[in-house]
Amino acid sequence: MSATPTVSADSQTRPRIVIAGAGPAAQALVRQLTRTPFAGGITVLSNRDDAPEELLELAALPQVSVRFGQPASYIDPDSRYVTTSDGLEFNYDQLVIATGSSPAGPPLAGEGRCLNYSTIDDAARLGEAVKDVTRVLGRRPLGILVGTGTAAGQAEAVLRARGVSPIRTTQRPAAVVPTLAGSTLAAAGIVFEDGSSMAGDLVVLAEEPVARDALAVSAGLKTARQGGIVIGRDFRTSVPGIWAIGDAAVFDGVRLGLLVAASSAASVCASQLLRAGLAEPFANAA
Repeated sequence: MSATPTVSADSQTRPRIVIAGAGPAAQALVRQLTRTPFAGGITVLSNRDDAPEELLELAALPQVSVRFGQPASYIDPDSRYVTTSDGLEFNYDQLVIATGSSPAGPPLAGEGRCLNYSTIDDAARLGEAVKDVTRVLGRRPLGILVGTGTAAGQAEAVLRARGVSPIRTTQRPAAVVPTLAGSTLAAAGIVFEDGSSMAGDLVVLAEEPVARDALAVSAGLKTARQGGIVIGRDFRTSVPGIWAIGDAAVFDGVRLGLLVAASSAASVCASQLLRAGLAEPFANAA
C-alpha cells in the first residue's frame, strides 16, 4: 500500500500543479507562478537529497511544497496522480515534467576545469568567462571546443563573438590538462586516449546531453526519436494535463534548452498553465 500525503479539504478544492524536477527550468516556473494571482498549490518533486539555497527559498513560499529526495517515478494520466520513488502519491490538475538532461558520456577527468555549454542560458556565462580570460592574458585566448551538434555550434558562435576562433574537436578527450601551479586559468589543454594532446588557454565542453524522458515514456507521452518529450508551442505534451519544460522537452526536433532561455520559457508556460486552470472548471461544469 502506498503512503499518501494528508491534505486538508480546502487544499483538495484548490488547483494543484505538480512539477516533476527541481532544476533551473522548474525553479523559474515556480517563480513565475508565484508572481501571479495563482491561488492553488504547487508541489515540486526533487530528486536531490540536499537542499540548495534556491530551493529552500521557494519552499518557504506559502503555496509551494518542495519534496526533497522524492523524484517522480510513475504517472497515471487517467486518474491524474504522480507516484514518487518512495511510494508517495500526489494528485494534480496540471503536471509539468522538468526532469532535465544528463551527460551522454562518463565523467571527464578534470571536467571541472572546463567551461560548459549545454543550454542557451550558458551563453552569457561563457561570454563573461572568455572576457575574464582575455583580461588576464592581455590577448585573445586560444580556445578548444569539444562537442558536436547544436550546442557546440552555439558555443562556437559565442566564442567567435568574443574574438576567439576555437580549435574544434569531435573526439572526446581522456582528460583536461591543468595549467601550471599559481596560474589563474583552469585549463591548459586536453589529452586523448592515444596520448596525443591539444594545448590552449581555455577548454569548452559542449557535448549534447541526453534528455531524461523515461518518466514521460512510461506514461505514454510522445517522445522524439533522438530522445526528449515532444511539446507544442504552448508547452503541452501529447497527453492532456501534462506539460514539459526545460532540457527534457523537444520542440521541432531541438532541445528546448537550446531554443529558449529558462526564464522566458517559464513565463510562457506559466501563462498557459494559468489559462488551463481557469478554463477547466468551466469545461467540467458543461
